[in-house]
Amino acid sequence: MNRICCMTMLNYDSLSLVEATNIQLELRQKVSLITQPENVYTIAGGDISHNKDTDIIYAGIVVLSYPQMVVQSYALVQSATKFPYVPQYLGFREVPALLEAWKLLPVKPDIMVLDGQGITHPRECGIASHFGVLAGQPSIGCAKNMLFGSYKPLGLEKFSESAIIANGGIKGYALRTKKDVKPVYISPGHMVSVEDSIDIMKNCVLKHRIPEPTRMAHEKVNLFRIGKLKPGYHTVSVQGSLFG
Repeated sequence: MNRICCMTMLNYDSLSLVEATNIQLELRQKVSLITQPENVYTIAGGDISHNKDTDIIYAGIVVLSYPQMVVQSYALVQSATKFPYVPQYLGFREVPALLEAWKLLPVKPDIMVLDGQGITHPRECGIASHFGVLAGQPSIGCAKNMLFGSYKPLGLEKFSESAIIANGGIKGYALRTKKDVKPVYISPGHMVSVEDSIDIMKNCVLKHRIPEPTRMAHEKVNLFRIGKLKPGYHTVSVQGSLFG
């Protein structure tokens, strides 16, 4: 698969919300909801952490085997942004740093999962779509909170699901990953269909509410932020993790 990554430094610091909205509308025109990878062997999660009241952000991408959910490698970068936290515009704050981490990965994963929305977004361009289009990468949004659309109540048991309806169609699913816990919200970002998005993410659920790709990314980034991990690209000894 030909993946094209934005190789120049992406900087959204001086954008107005009007300009950001126009960029989202342009990116949305490039979103594909046709699943590209015929077979998925690796899946990655991306996440951001930051120091309160500073411009410094910590970005990480963790690559796992699929469907085994064993961590293979991860990339960590420290960056900065002046774009504020504004609902519906998360990509402008986080995508530039995530692309820096992305460029450190010598082998790209088959699927990328972002902690946020895909097309379940007022302009159908959440962070997963934003990243996916710029990276030329199949991507899925896995959000902890609902942003846009509506869904019917789902059952309390694990893997109960309910379609998220927005703009006259099914854009994603609310998915309960553990019995009696709040669901997560799954939607395609780019180069993955709505139905394949939910099927893939079910295979990423182990014993936690948050599926493994973004859960592990969150864990690594927080360790990085407090100085327990170093920036750069790191491989993980799978044999050591299984038998050490």
